[in-house]
Amino acid sequence: MMSSLDSYFQTQETAMKLRGYRQEVLSSNIANGDTPQYKARDFDFSTAFKSALSASQVNAGTLAATDARHLQPQGTTDLFAPQLQYRSEVQPSIDGNTVDMNTEMRDFADNTLRYEASITFMQNRMSTMRTALTSASS
Repeated sequence: MMSSLDSYFQTQETAMKLRGYRQEVLSSNIANGDTPQYKARDFDFSTAFKSALSASQVNAGTLAATDARHLQPQGTTDLFAPQLQYRSEVQPSIDGNTVDMNTEMRDFADNTLRYEASITFMQNRMSTMRTALTSASS
C-alpha cells in the first residue's frame, strides 16, 4: 500500500525537490553577481528529472549514513543533486565573472513559477486522494 502511495506522489515530489535545488543554484549565481572570477552554474532540469525518475524506479534508495565517511554502493549517485554545468559566457566581463543578471533573474522567475505549479499539482493530487478516501468510508 505504501509503495502505491509513494509512486502516486513520486513525480511531483521529484519535480519539487529538483526545482528547490535549482532555486538554490540560481540564487547562488545571483548572490555572486559581483564576485570576481565567479562562474555561473546551472543544470538541465528535464535531463535531471528524467534521470531521477528512471533511477528511482530501479534503485530502492541509498544506504543510511551517519557519518560523511560512510561509503555508498558503487554506481549510485545523488539523484537530487545533478551535475552542475558552467554557463557559457554571453558577454564576458573584465573580472572573469560569467553571471548575466538578466539571464539569472529570468531563469529564477521561471523556476519559481514552475515550482509553484508543482505545489499546486501536489495539492490537487492530495485533494484527489482525500476525496477518494472519504467517499469510500461514507
